[in-house]
Amino acid sequence: MIRPSHFTSLLLVAIFASTVFGITMRETPKRMVRYGLYCFTLFVGSAILLSWVMYFMAR
Repeated sequence: MIRPSHFTSLLLVAIFASTVFGITMRETPKRMVRYGLYCFTLFVGSAILLSWVMYFMAR
């Protein structure tokens, strides 16, 4: 059985959630793609930032 890492799982959730957000929140295809990429960037960026914050808090 394949077990994805935490980062792979994060990327999958970010892809699916940002796709849904892009489709449901914007009207034109160009704006859908841009908003989806924006949401994806925020998902991944905030997860990486928070993981570093938790890393330094634990030390």
